[in-house]
Amino acid sequence: MKKSYVFLLALGLLVLVCSRDGSKLEKGTPEYDFAKRISATLPYFDPDQNKVVAITNSFKVTSGEVLKNIYNNMGKGVTRFYSLDSANLKEVLKNSVKEQVDKKLLLEAAQKEKIELSSARFDSIMQMQYRRHGSREKFIELLNQNGVSIDFVEQQIKESVIIEEFLEKILGERAAVSEEDIQKEYNSDKTATVRHILMLTQGKNDSEKALIYQKMEGILQRAKSGEDFAKLAKSYSEDPGSKDRGGLYENFSRRDMVAPFAEAAFSVPVGEISDIVETNYGYHIIKVEDRRKETRPIEEVRTQIERQLAQEKRREVYFQFLDELHEKAQFQLSEF
Repeated sequence: MKKSYVFLLALGLLVLVCSRDGSKLEKGTPEYDFAKRISATLPYFDPDQNKVVAITNSFKVTSGEVLKNIYNNMGKGVTRFYSLDSANLKEVLKNSVKEQVDKKLLLEAAQKEKIELSSARFDSIMQMQYRRHGSREKFIELLNQNGVSIDFVEQQIKESVIIEEFLEKILGERAAVSEEDIQKEYNSDKTATVRHILMLTQGKNDSEKALIYQKMEGILQRAKSGEDFAKLAKSYSEDPGSKDRGGLYENFSRRDMVAPFAEAAFSVPVGEISDIVETNYGYHIIKVEDRRKETRPIEEVRTQIERQLAQEKRREVYFQFLDELHEKAQFQLSEF
């Protein structure tokens, strides 16, 4: 196989097989039992009701369809859903619904472009899978042990490759890396060293988060007034990875940190302190200690830079394209 699932596998997307009719799950099936367990936490997903969870101008997605796809994809692994509380379960299912809508929209777009998978190429892909696992029989045995069918996997692979071919055709030019891009990246700061104070907000409600933010405002005022930042971090930070070192993180790249944290670390002037920065972990105050540029000659790192930029551009244009598809399709996610 010459290509390497550039867009799908590089993005780590969950690939779902799209059922065609969205019909109710049948009683007595493992998928139905799974849905019943889920509906005990989120009643909206009761398989007997099979409510609509998403709609576009060309198709609807039902709760039964989504849960069937999850079950087919994970097999016996669905038991991990049973320990989730309602908030986390809702978030996981929302993501699954969005992923299923995205796949359906991409398959529709690929069909309009007449993208097809030849039987010869499909056979070569499956043969590679068999060789990786020893034989076709061993591959199927492994799937059966995990409660996943070979029919599911074959359909999954077919649709994944069709989408990959489509994305290469449509988005390849948009994701091209120019010499200007390479030069700009080379001349930008490569690493940053910071100290930070973190107060966690994961699992907190809005009122609790408001109190934490208020406390952070007081700490920020003290830091900007000249108090020793490292001592403040040791006293107040809830980040176990840096608290005992006075909040210190040394020589990390922009790609090593979540986006809001990285943006502050690489934009706040060296020696200065950020305002309060929110990430999915909580609220941060960041003091930039140092930043460094690339010291190797550009020709020595050109290939590495180009590869990194290509991956980032592909992610960017992929999600931009999904936004365009959502808008054209008038995608709406149900509240559940």
